Amino acid sequence: MIYKLLISILGVLLVMSSGARAQSLGPTPEFVTPDLSSVKLGQLLFFDPILSGNKNISCATCHHPKLGTSDGLSLGIGEGGIGLGTERLIDLTNIPEQRIPRNSPGLWNLGATEFTTFFHDGRLETDPAQPNGIRTPLGMHMRPGFKSALAAQAMFPVLSPDEMAGHYSENDVSKAVRMGFLTQVGGAWDLIAARVDAIPEYERRFEEISPGEDITFTAIANAIADFIVFEWRADNSAFDRSMRGEEALSEEASLGLKLFYGKAGCSECHSGWFQTDHKFHSIAMPQIGPGKAARFENHARDDGRLRVTGNPEDAFAFRTPSLRNVTLTAPYGHNGAFSQLEDIIRHHLDPSTSLRTYSVELALLPEIPKSDDTRSLLDSAQLNAILDSNDLPEISLTNKEISAILAFLGALEDPANRLGVPKEVPSGLPVEN
Repeated sequence: MIYKLLISILGVLLVMSSGARAQSLGPTPEFVTPDLSSVKLGQLLFFDPILSGNKNISCATCHHPKLGTSDGLSLGIGEGGIGLGTERLIDLTNIPEQRIPRNSPGLWNLGATEFTTFFHDGRLETDPAQPNGIRTPLGMHMRPGFKSALAAQAMFPVLSPDEMAGHYSENDVSKAVRMGFLTQVGGAWDLIAARVDAIPEYERRFEEISPGEDITFTAIANAIADFIVFEWRADNSAFDRSMRGEEALSEEASLGLKLFYGKAGCSECHSGWFQTDHKFHSIAMPQIGPGKAARFENHARDDGRLRVTGNPEDAFAFRTPSLRNVTLTAPYGHNGAFSQLEDIIRHHLDPSTSLRTYSVELALLPEIPKSDDTRSLLDSAQLNAILDSNDLPEISLTNKEISAILAFLGALEDPANRLGVPKEVPSGLPVEN
C-alpha cells in the first residue's frame, strides 16, 4: 500500500516538474491474475482457426504478436484473405465482400481492471445494471457465464461474416449467422463449441479446469480472455521504470513527456497510467473504407459512438486508445487512416486542415477489387459534419517538439511476450507464425 502511494505521488511530482498543470496519474493499475492452466488453454484457442466458420482464421490473424497484437493494416481482411499482416492477400477464389470497417485494436493491458469498455465505439462494456453485468449489442439475447466484458467482446468477431464467420452459406456457422441464430440453442456459438468439444485434447484440458462441466462457448471465451490478460500485460516500459525511480528517460523523451503533459495537451484525453481517459472524442478523423453500416444501409459513414447512444453529440466520437506500445500498433485511428505515427500526431495539431487535405495514400490498404475507399472523403456534407463535431483545438509545435513527443511515446514501449505462438494447436489446423 505504501509503495503504491509513493508511486502515485511520483506521478504528481513528475507531471508538476514537467511544467504542466498538476495532474496525478491516479492509483497504480491493478491487474486480474488468471489461472495458468486456463491461460495455456486460452493460448491454444486464440491461435486455433477452429473457431472460424471456414476453419481458416484465428483470433491471431487480426491480433498477432508479430504485429503488436494488431494486424498491421489500416482496415484488415478477414474472410477471403490469405497470409498475415501486410503480406495478407486476397483469395481470388473467395474475394471478400468488403474490408473490415474498423482498424484492429491492440490487446495490451486489457487485464487491468480499469479496462471495462471495448470496441472503438464502446458498444460492449461492464454495466452492473444490465443482466449478467455486461451491456452488449445482443441485449437480452446475451448468454450468461462470461467472467468479464473482455471475455464477452473476445467472441463477437466469430459472428461477423467479414471477420471470422465466413460469407453467407459457406459453412454451418455462417448459415446460422445469416439466419440470426447466434446465441440460441443450436446457434452459431453452440456450433463452434461443439467443434471444440469434439477434439480430445481440448476436452481433456477443459476437464482439468472445470471437472464435470460442459464445454460451452462462454467457457471458451473465458479461457481466451485469461490468455489475453496474462500474455499482454505491458507495464515495464522505460516510462514505468522511470516512474519507479529505476532509470531516467533520455533527454529527448523527457522533453516529450513535458510537452505531452503540458503545452501539447495530449493528456487531456490520454491521461492516467495507460494514457487513456476511456472516454469518447471526435478528433475529425478522415473516413475511409466501407464505413460502419448495416447490410441494408447504403452509406460509407461511420457515426462512431452515436450508433451506440443515439445522442447526436456523440457523432464521429471514438474511444480514446491507450498509448502503451503505440509504436508497435500502426496504423492509427479507428479506421487506420494514418499508417505513420508522426502523421496522426500532426493531424492532432490541425485537424481541420488535415481532414480537408487528407489523401488515402496515407493509409495502408491491401488491394480489393471494386473497393471504394474514398467515398466518404468526397462527400462535402459529411466532411463538414465531421469538422463540426471536432473536439480538438489547434496547437502549434515545432518539428523538434514533435520528435520529442515521438521519443516519449517510444518510452511507453514494452513488447511483453510470455507464452508466445504455439507450434501447433489441438485441431491440427495451421498456426500462423
